[in-house]
Amino acid sequence: MYELLGTSLVLATLLTINTFASFLTAVIWGFLSQPLRNCSARTRAEILFALRICPPVLALISVALFLVPSYVGYEPHSSGEIVSKKLGALAIVSAAGVAFALWRASRSWFATHLLRRKWLAIARPIKLPGIQIPTFSIPHAFPVIAVVGTFRPRLFIAERVLQTLNEEELRAAIAHERGHLAARDNFKRSVLRACRDALMIFPCGRSLDRAWAETAECAADEHAAQLSEETAINLASALVRIARMIPAETNVALPVAAFLVGGDETRGVKGRVRRLLEIASSDRAGDSGATIARIIPVASLGVLLLICLAIANTPQVLATVHSAIERIVDILC
Repeated sequence: MYELLGTSLVLATLLTINTFASFLTAVIWGFLSQPLRNCSARTRAEILFALRICPPVLALISVALFLVPSYVGYEPHSSGEIVSKKLGALAIVSAAGVAFALWRASRSWFATHLLRRKWLAIARPIKLPGIQIPTFSIPHAFPVIAVVGTFRPRLFIAERVLQTLNEEELRAAIAHERGHLAARDNFKRSVLRACRDALMIFPCGRSLDRAWAETAECAADEHAAQLSEETAINLASALVRIARMIPAETNVALPVAAFLVGGDETRGVKGRVRRLLEIASSDRAGDSGATIARIIPVASLGVLLLICLAIANTPQVLATVHSAIERIVDILC
């Protein structure tokens, strides 16, 4: 019963902290979204990413540094406490959420791996200026131009895109994809998918994920636009051309990839084009401060971890945590 009670407490704590932290981060973004409108899209994207992964990370840190040490150090093996129905129900919901998150992440990776192999089987290697990763041309009805893969990314471009875009537009589109590569957006997409668990029944997680995806695209646009006014205009032209080539009610299911334009994102093209034209007309780059902005998630989580480590090293804190656990178990009985 000692091990079962400890496991149930761990799972219930993960669910509880993740739930409250998710709502809290959604509220925080509600207050920050307006003041941050004047910041670069990359800065907003990094803040959104940090907020989105904060709840599960905070839950894991709380369990690893506080709950488990306090339970092991202060809970007697023969306390006589049992797993109540309420605690068991919380633990089951949490376990289902963790299992669903792992299944979603593995399914996403496997689907991407299979599709990449399928595309490579029909692909033709090409060399394009300005891009260092392996690049391929593929015959595809959808106007694909996307970076696929997390640790070994490849760039796939549909033949019709190569035939339709002129040299300047293609160079601008590649600059957009370089923005995704520099920001490691495919890795972040994978992390966000792994963070999706049973809490996705609430709108806060979905809204933050959607906001990050839209902002990441704008950040890649700004990365390209910083090269020159002409690049911003050419990228706007490329976005319009590709959006017009997308077949009606058609989409490409690609779990981990950075599209230039996705089938479900054509409504956002107008806003991106407008933003690019604004950047071109104002003759200023929107990607300023991007290098500093990219350390926001790591710096934020590092500070959080250091604070928790400093607090967890205090025996009085662990004793207090164990007392809180005892009260919670009594309440749930």
